[in-house]
Amino acid sequence: MNSRSPFAQPFSDPAMVAGYAEVTPRRVPGFADLHRMTMLLLAERAADAAEILVVGAGGGLELKAFAEAQPRWSFVGVDPSAEMLKLARQILGPLQSRAVLQEGYVDTAPAGPFDGATCLLTLHFLSRDERLKTLREIRRRLKPGAPLIVAHHSYPTGSDAVRWLARSVAFASASDAHLAQASASAAAMAQHLPILSADEDELLLRVAGYSDICLFYAGFSLRGWVAQA
Repeated sequence: MNSRSPFAQPFSDPAMVAGYAEVTPRRVPGFADLHRMTMLLLAERAADAAEILVVGAGGGLELKAFAEAQPRWSFVGVDPSAEMLKLARQILGPLQSRAVLQEGYVDTAPAGPFDGATCLLTLHFLSRDERLKTLREIRRRLKPGAPLIVAHHSYPTGSDAVRWLARSVAFASASDAHLAQASASAAAMAQHLPILSADEDELLLRVAGYSDICLFYAGFSLRGWVAQA
């Protein structure tokens, strides 16, 4: 995860990191399909031997999915958590030879230019100003017209963020918790995560210099966009 937010500190907790690969797919509707859709959106514009920047690469799950689907792609992955990068190396196994994993934030990543970039399940940890900076730093590292794919917690404009978060919490619950029981957890999340509405998310992408911004994924409080540098 690429964040300076205190809410992201558990990503340095070895116990949490140990369960990340098992727990995360249960929390994200269509988790594997999100990775496949992201890969297909990158492949529309990226060359057969593309180099892809992965921001928030800790855990390695999307890296593994991309590398298995595109055997000629190479990757640079950045993440501030050493523990999560250690997990990424374990998840990648022999595929790690095609990925450079770097501890840090996007402003420490190589200049590129890259054929595409992803930032999945990460931006919801960042304040508005940090998000804008991150989006701009990614764009600076992309070739003209290259795709950026982002996905994170967001909510329909004019709706209630906590209600949508509660639906996501209920979805992720192994015990099929009632929506009312999930509301307390959702309220706590909303206090710590600077979640934006869909319109606000799209506006930040435009301000950061992206064009052709399109929603391609939605699952309760999670949304994904593809944009062009």
